[in-house]
Amino acid sequence: MKLQLICAAMIVFSAVSFNCQKTASASEQDQAEVCAAAQQFYTALNQLFTGEVACMKEVWSHQDDVTFMGPDGSYLHGWKPVLAEWEKTAALKLGGKVEPTEMRIIAGEEIAVLTNYEIGQNIGPDGKVEKVKIRATSTFRKENGEWKMIGHHTDLLPFLTK
Repeated sequence: MKLQLICAAMIVFSAVSFNCQKTASASEQDQAEVCAAAQQFYTALNQLFTGEVACMKEVWSHQDDVTFMGPDGSYLHGWKPVLAEWEKTAALKLGGKVEPTEMRIIAGEEIAVLTNYEIGQNIGPDGKVEKVKIRATSTFRKENGEWKMIGHHTDLLPFLTK
């Protein structure tokens, strides 16, 4: 519970401004909750760049059917491998910040899909600032009344695939 409050507080104080375009017939409450879950993910992602993985653990479903296809070319199935990838990424301490733009949500009662660009910058392995502009698709599922990420797929980032 304490970790959830910390992560929630970080979302409130995050400088990221979200403008989610809603395109399906889900309830307004579900649309708002999916937008909030997306905001949690991007807050957690930017924290990951500083080496902190705790909030990312809160965003994701911990089920065996989650999938992550990351900017390094990874293609992972199941919570344990996905968590290991997030921990590996946190250890890189990539620095910088990535923000979503052109967010579009398609939401049903239990599943939602978000498409957007991720734009910003990180520090590459060679210490140089690397610009980021990639496409991303995120999938969320309502679990016990909360929207949890069950999939994230991005374009490749050349500085991570070398």
